[in-house]
Amino acid sequence: MVVTETDRLYLRRFTPEDAKAVFLLNSIPEILSHLPGSPLRSVEEARQVIINIALPAYAKFDYGRWAVIHKKDKRIIGFCGPKYLSRYNEVELAFRYLPEYWGQGYATEAAIAALNVCQEYHLAGLIALVLPGNKAYEKVLHKIKMHEIKRDHYLGYRVKVFHRLFDH
Repeated sequence: MVVTETDRLYLRRFTPEDAKAVFLLNSIPEILSHLPGSPLRSVEEARQVIINIALPAYAKFDYGRWAVIHKKDKRIIGFCGPKYLSRYNEVELAFRYLPEYWGQGYATEAAIAALNVCQEYHLAGLIALVLPGNKAYEKVLHKIKMHEIKRDHYLGYRVKVFHRLFDH
């Protein structure tokens, strides 16, 4: 199910058939060095993440992390989307991309599209959690008008918390 699209990308819900792509996004050291959390160990574990986390989020909130599909390449190049974080009682916008797609504006393009969809859910705003030193991630957040509001700890990591309110 396509949630939204841009000139170069589709954003859609993940399905269990996307397990290989989810595994790849959660196992490449170059990607994970910038993110909190542990790598996935197998494609099956990735499939379970989709079944046990993504699909229930879609059912409960009607939103969640969305697969980002490169229209020209017809492949999942990353994810971008909202996720409710009970620890903060806020919705987090997060994204992750394969390294060969970094630095080409895809993260900003997808984030803008995701923000537009998120506003349709009548959320008050969004947060983003960023490991200190992840300048590329911060650059995208600044482009979409998110601003650092505090420092915190999440999943055992120090993080910068960014925030953006929506005008309704």
